[in-house]
Amino acid sequence: MSTTTNQLTDEQIAEYRENGFIGVNDVFSMEEVEELRRVTDEFVQQSAELTEHTDIFDLDFAAGHSPETPKLRRITSPHMRHPVYDAAMRKEGLLDIIEQLLGPNIKLHHTKLNMKAPGGGAQVEWHTDWGFYPATNDDILEIGLTFDDMEIENGCLMGIPGSHKWPALSHHQDGYFIGAVSEDDFDMEEAVPIRIKAGGVSIHHVRTLHGSAPNISDRPRRLLLMGYQAADAWPLRGVPDWDAWTGDIVRGEATNRPRLERVPVAMPLPAHPEPAGSIFELQEQLETSHFAAELDAAGIQAEQQQQQ
Repeated sequence: MSTTTNQLTDEQIAEYRENGFIGVNDVFSMEEVEELRRVTDEFVQQSAELTEHTDIFDLDFAAGHSPETPKLRRITSPHMRHPVYDAAMRKEGLLDIIEQLLGPNIKLHHTKLNMKAPGGGAQVEWHTDWGFYPATNDDILEIGLTFDDMEIENGCLMGIPGSHKWPALSHHQDGYFIGAVSEDDFDMEEAVPIRIKAGGVSIHHVRTLHGSAPNISDRPRRLLLMGYQAADAWPLRGVPDWDAWTGDIVRGEATNRPRLERVPVAMPLPAHPEPAGSIFELQEQLETSHFAAELDAAGIQAEQQQQQ
């Protein structure tokens, strides 16, 4: 059994600073991964009888969600739904890695569990997390803990190297925020896949342009996404509740003194007139998917599976 990783090397830190993302294997043990898989399977089964999205479950109808074959795109705030997710989010070895990049005072921003079912699990269009929640500084990052080997075929994360140093990109269409950038803003040929084994993590900077294609393989891709920020990175849209804000400090101390940096910002406003419960629903407003070819392939595969 391999030992888990608790520290980044100088080379990994330099790569993160230069490219805006890295993949790190062996952060979680296979015993931890198996427990996360087991709990996740239980949640998927709970969604079997649902016919519409809820505050917790975002269903994947395109992948064939039904009582017989329940398919989820997302579990919202999983750390609030089961202690095994909460424990993963608070894992000391993971926080050790994050401290190397953000400093000693760390606040949880959010968690979400994104899933791509075999043969067509949903894509995530190209975007930056910064487009959704700009702050007084950009010491904010996203951890992706994968429960499955994450490869191109099952829809691994992809990033554009150096994009975290670009000006702020618009995530708007026809004047409204849709949570995705225009294909004219970047060259997908520059995208680099983040391939990691189960139990490994992806780490990407809040301003890194990233996306992921649909799952056209016969394997799942389950990714527990956990956002963290320096405690002095205050959201530009305000802090409505001090107790809730400080309650999400996972290491170090809270502060009421935001650190102000010269960072490029485009606010996620005005909101789209058609409300959306998740990034998937919001990005469905995009006129042309960045992954049109992959979606065609996934559709053909799904049709072939239904005929068998």
